[in-house]
Amino acid sequence: MRVCIPVESDEGLKSRVCAHFGSAPVFLIVDAEKSVCKPIANTNAQHAHGMCQPLALLSGEKMDAIVVGGIGMGALMKLTAAGIKVYRTGQPTVQATLDALRDGKLEPVTSDTACSHGH
Repeated sequence: MRVCIPVESDEGLKSRVCAHFGSAPVFLIVDAEKSVCKPIANTNAQHAHGMCQPLALLSGEKMDAIVVGGIGMGALMKLTAAGIKVYRTGQPTVQATLDALRDGKLEPVTSDTACSHGH
């Protein structure tokens, strides 16, 4: 499984999960089986509310899911329309998030649990 996780900085599996998808400085594409991480700098981190362009930035990356601390409704709709599963994590690191995902402890983000503000 390939998972995208927004992080504060690239420290591999020790990276701290960013609180909000669109504002993350870096996205890690993680091959969960091999524990291999590929960082992608978020060149769209500074954007107006509702103007996050995750698919443009992550285009060409094969991923099965995105795991976030928080995500706005616009980005959630774009990702789910593209067939990408979106889960919420409260875990502090990429490794802890992957463990929780493998153990089935993460809930999908829904329109009721998406962020309604620009943070």
